[in-house]
Amino acid sequence: MPSTSETLTAERILEATEEVLRRHGPAKATVVDVARALGVSHGSVYRHFRTKAALREAVTKRWLDRTSERLAGIAAAGDRAPEQRLRDWLAALFEAKRHKAGDDPELFATYTVLVDELGGVVHDHIADLTGQLTRIIAAGAESGDFAVTDPATTARAVFQATGRFHDPCYAREWTAPGIGEEFEALVGLLVRGLRAVG
Repeated sequence: MPSTSETLTAERILEATEEVLRRHGPAKATVVDVARALGVSHGSVYRHFRTKAALREAVTKRWLDRTSERLAGIAAAGDRAPEQRLRDWLAALFEAKRHKAGDDPELFATYTVLVDELGGVVHDHIADLTGQLTRIIAAGAESGDFAVTDPATTARAVFQATGRFHDPCYAREWTAPGIGEEFEALVGLLVRGLRAVG
């Protein structure tokens, strides 16, 4: 149990919440469990997060943001051609989701439940990801690498087309034999479709 002399921060609460969710699952995890794990009163937790729902939303957003932050660096990598950035970004998204599902299946299952409950957090996450894709595709359009007139619409289409490789409802398929080849085939098809004719 952490020392109560440590400053109680929102980040410490979120770390403890994640551990409590891993152990108890979303149905049984309570704010009291989080407080107990931190060695504080549940009132101390409520001073940072006014409701259990606010705490769940914050911990889910933190979990989703880890993926967004990792991908943002690829989206902004101006030293790579847009096509390579697109391929790298899609591969990193697939890999991040596979790792989350495979490395910590209990927590992945817990977050899948929470994500279903928290539509606003998911909407914001998808908007962030499609925004990153839009920047990559817009850079390709500006450089003449992609024959695209509406980068935002194209980004949403690419995101939806690759859903099998990042939407948690497909997680069981992510370890299937040949899934990597299927991913590469789809990305190749999409990139060929985006390329400028010439």
